[in-house]
Amino acid sequence: MEQLCLLIVLAPLAASLVAGLAGRRIGRAGSHWVTIVGVGIAFALSAVVFKQVVIDAAGNLNTTVFTWLAVGGLRFEIGFLIDPLSATMMLVVTFVSWMVHIYTIGYMHDDPGYQRFFSYISLFTFSMLMLVMANNFLQLFFGWEAVGLVSYLLIGFWFKRPTAIYANLKAFLVNRVGDFGFLLGIAGVLFWLGTVDYATAFARAPHVQGTTVELFAGSPWSVMTLTCILLFVGAMGKSAQVPLHVWLPDSMEGPTPISALIHAATMVTAGIFMVARMSPLFELSETALSVVMVIGALTAFFMGLVGIVQNDIKRVVAYSTLSQLGYMTVALGASAYAAGIFHLVTHAFFKALLFLGAGSVIIAMHHEQDLRRMGGLRRYMPITYITMLVGSLALIGAPGFAGFFSKDAIIEAVHHADLPGAGLAYTLVLAGVFVTAFYSFRMFFLTFHTDERFRKAHAAGDHGHHGHEPQESPWVVTIPLIALAVPSVLAGYFIDPAVMGDMFDGVIYVAPGHDAIAHLKEGYHGVWSFMVHGFRGPAVYLALAGVAAAWFVYVRRPGLAAAAAARFHGLYRLLINKYYADDFNEAVFAAGGRRIGKWLWEIGDVTLIDGLAVNGSARVIGWFAGVARQMQTGYLYHYAFMMIVGLLGLMGYLYFTYGIIH
Repeated sequence: MEQLCLLIVLAPLAASLVAGLAGRRIGRAGSHWVTIVGVGIAFALSAVVFKQVVIDAAGNLNTTVFTWLAVGGLRFEIGFLIDPLSATMMLVVTFVSWMVHIYTIGYMHDDPGYQRFFSYISLFTFSMLMLVMANNFLQLFFGWEAVGLVSYLLIGFWFKRPTAIYANLKAFLVNRVGDFGFLLGIAGVLFWLGTVDYATAFARAPHVQGTTVELFAGSPWSVMTLTCILLFVGAMGKSAQVPLHVWLPDSMEGPTPISALIHAATMVTAGIFMVARMSPLFELSETALSVVMVIGALTAFFMGLVGIVQNDIKRVVAYSTLSQLGYMTVALGASAYAAGIFHLVTHAFFKALLFLGAGSVIIAMHHEQDLRRMGGLRRYMPITYITMLVGSLALIGAPGFAGFFSKDAIIEAVHHADLPGAGLAYTLVLAGVFVTAFYSFRMFFLTFHTDERFRKAHAAGDHGHHGHEPQESPWVVTIPLIALAVPSVLAGYFIDPAVMGDMFDGVIYVAPGHDAIAHLKEGYHGVWSFMVHGFRGPAVYLALAGVAAAWFVYVRRPGLAAAAAARFHGLYRLLINKYYADDFNEAVFAAGGRRIGKWLWEIGDVTLIDGLAVNGSARVIGWFAGVARQMQTGYLYHYAFMMIVGLLGLMGYLYFTYGIIH
């Protein structure tokens, strides 16, 4: 299996290098074929590994490929940990990435950076695979930083756009904040547990559970609480949790295929995976679990509200990602790790579907993204219409679709959780069901139903769509949509082994007093009974109410939304300005950072370096040279005079020292 693992990670890397370094020689077709084949090989081999590890239960693999560094008794290694958790992530990452690669042929067809884009997205896949397959914190951190770097390159792919440069810089800086906490967390693991190997660290963790450290005098902290919260700060950055969420909506400045890859299967899922992998550590701190749960609940509800007022089709989907990541985070905090990972899997399929469907609409509208200039597209784009309907139903948790099983499992698990903050979290995730259904079908109705507003925009002189009739996208776009629509429906039926079964036993650790999923298993009698049970709770009816409200406001009474915005102007401004988080960051952190930087420049660079070190030393040397220059005039009589003065001085010295002259 070790050879399979090497092929899985090296195939996308080799394809990326070929497309990036030899793209001009092999051409556009060569670039997309080599990367599609590379990622396709990774997917096929990941399916083989998944079958061996999960289906056949042939056993896990924990192996070291090579030692990177050894210092005393500490070893930093590169290796693989293949178990049901990593095998599941490998399968999802490679499949979604493969679909995105195929889709990119149609979406980026006319882009001058075609070869470069394929090189980047294949490198993105390699980075994420290294992260999820790691068996130690060193390799985890390598993959963690690699996905951050490639996301920077891809968000700013259209580097001639100032907004793209602003967005990728924002993503990079915000993630540096999270990664600083993450690195401190790894340092805590190394300091208190004396290792960076997962298995060794997890085995030693219970022995330091009662150890405390004083961050401030008289304020002891559990070292496990401190370490887990620092690790979670890293997850807050990568998985865009409040308040480190601000970079994710702006990542829409990148091309749509990379939006799908970032939001569905790579970067934003890294934090969720990491916390699930670290469950043996997090289970030792109820405080850390409560922090995780409350942060996730706040993100799920309040970011969903912002999605209601967005008019850019991609930004609506982006805010739905923020909200759904909040649901996954809530599950982790409630110790329902299996439900969180299961929602990560189902979400990867329908979120990739929604993003790629939005891209298909953007192609048809000639790169128009404003929902207010769409409408009535269902008769022009039947395949995109049906697949986006499937994705929207999965997103809101409609019974029978993938999102229903994973989201309902999370809601029920939180309902049974006993940790502090569980009541607040349950209220917010339940309210989030209505919000999710409302903004999802607002987008769907404004895009595919209602009046054909693009005609009105053209008649008014806005030629953004060039006056052409919208038409269905080519097969390289629609085939991935259909392929992703299938698991968006069927993936939920694997709840039996993934959540209610023993698929993650021995991989994810849950303390006996925290096992919220155990309550679900007590009343679980199969998939169909789970669906029936869903109708006994409020979630299904809240989703139905959200869809009905969206239809009434935007289809039945289209003027009602504008009237509500005017009536509740303060709330509308709060949401449209995203709770003024960007303004706060700009005023406090960005402006403050610039002021500190200017002060350091004035004191350090201008005063100390230029003023004293460089210019000051030059002035001293100049003064000394000016004095010395007075003795080097070039006149012979001046030199003769100095010789006489010197001779007299020498004679005086001999006289007074040795008494030679009496």
